[in-house]
Amino acid sequence: MNELITSSAAALADKLAAGEVSAVEVTQAHLDRISEVDGAVNAFLHVNTDEALQVAADVDKARAAGESLHTLAGVPIAIKDLIVTKGQPTTAGSKMLEGWMSPYDATVITRIRAARMPMLGKTNLDEFAMGSSTEHSAFGPTHNPWDLDRIPGGSGGGSAAAVAAFEAPLALGTDTGGSIRQPAAVTGSVGVKPTYGGVSRYGAIAMASSLDQIGPVSRTVLDAALLQEVIGGHDPRDSTSLPDPVGNLVEAARNGTVAGMRIGVIKELQGEGYEAGVLARFQESLELLKDAGAEIVEVSCPNFKYALGAYYLIMPSEASSNLAKYDGVRYGLRALPADGPMTIERVMGATRAAGFGEEVKRRIILGTYALSAGYYDAYYGSAQKVRTLIQRDFNAAFAQADVLISPTSPNTAFKLGEKLDDPLAMYLNDVATIPANMAGVPGISIPGGLADGLPVGIQFLAPVREDARLYRAGAALEGLLEQKWGGPLLASAPVLGGVK
Repeated sequence: MNELITSSAAALADKLAAGEVSAVEVTQAHLDRISEVDGAVNAFLHVNTDEALQVAADVDKARAAGESLHTLAGVPIAIKDLIVTKGQPTTAGSKMLEGWMSPYDATVITRIRAARMPMLGKTNLDEFAMGSSTEHSAFGPTHNPWDLDRIPGGSGGGSAAAVAAFEAPLALGTDTGGSIRQPAAVTGSVGVKPTYGGVSRYGAIAMASSLDQIGPVSRTVLDAALLQEVIGGHDPRDSTSLPDPVGNLVEAARNGTVAGMRIGVIKELQGEGYEAGVLARFQESLELLKDAGAEIVEVSCPNFKYALGAYYLIMPSEASSNLAKYDGVRYGLRALPADGPMTIERVMGATRAAGFGEEVKRRIILGTYALSAGYYDAYYGSAQKVRTLIQRDFNAAFAQADVLISPTSPNTAFKLGEKLDDPLAMYLNDVATIPANMAGVPGISIPGGLADGLPVGIQFLAPVREDARLYRAGAALEGLLEQKWGGPLLASAPVLGGVK
């Protein structure tokens, strides 16, 4: 396999800066890889060949002229197709927006362009980010590079699969209840949900506005830190954007250590419901951290057991409100009723029936019911109270520990179609990731080893604005595990994802 596609983003940046390789060569190598394997993976919904090569050529010309360039200039990136991008279609994985071209760029895209990173294209996702397996895309499921018969996680399975299959060194995802971290866990990649407000949401098609967060997908912790520093920072166009940076992330990732760090094991995020192989890899990670000088303490977050139920009231409620704009009038798909008068109500009904998939319809109905008169206080209002209790649990836990740790997902990647007819079983995949979104705290998932030949993820959580702690702890464990394995986990992936 071409060394250019297996190198980390940081290594590629060094090669580019030293003149060992050109940006055009790096970009073309990844485009060739996409052409070679994406027919089997289906990570990309759109490949941005011409623009990506033009940006790469411009980087090469600028570097030859001695211009000062960003560290990641010339390093390619893939973009989750929930993030609007001028000049490329943005579909949100839905027939409702099939072929839609945004007239503007999301803030994160503006910053990617400013760093002069070639965008390889837009990646697949569960429709409007509603799912945990990328099987709810209107354009077909994405397949896990470790086993093409298995799911790559969701909703951002396309971005995670692209990184794991060496189609892109970096990708952007969005995380509402684990949609960056859970796909990272089951594909053996690194995924980060930044502190809420640490990265602008302007231009991310909203599902649940109080929960959504854009973040990086990569193969190493350092690569994720480099990307978050590109896309992060205050944005006046996002009213929830934090006014100040969340720390020196790259320095933390380069100097990862857990010596003297208190790491809290969350009692409620292990045990019943977690696969034996997942728990075995988790315990191994705890032993490595302890041997490296960390103090391991158990913390209890008793209200986490209500997080899943509260989330599946808050998220559908906000989603039903955000998706009300898709009415067949303003933009997107317009479907007409087969007969009868062409009223706005009937056009809207026909459009939403044709444009939305089953899971989106399910969540709109749930959310509309939870917000309806007579039920608001009993459902949505009560869920918000639980959210406050979860935030208090985090505050109490962080009084005892610097970071918290848990498995990212209770299971490894399951077979495609295995849980499609059981929404509750599907929702349970996010039981360990949802609390972070409910409280706005940052989280990272790193590869923790294999269980029955499939990747397991280890999750760190840190207090709000303490993203640097995540990178320090994540980089430390990453290094300890790679010493144990003799190299990166993805190097052991079979055939498609690996280096064989």
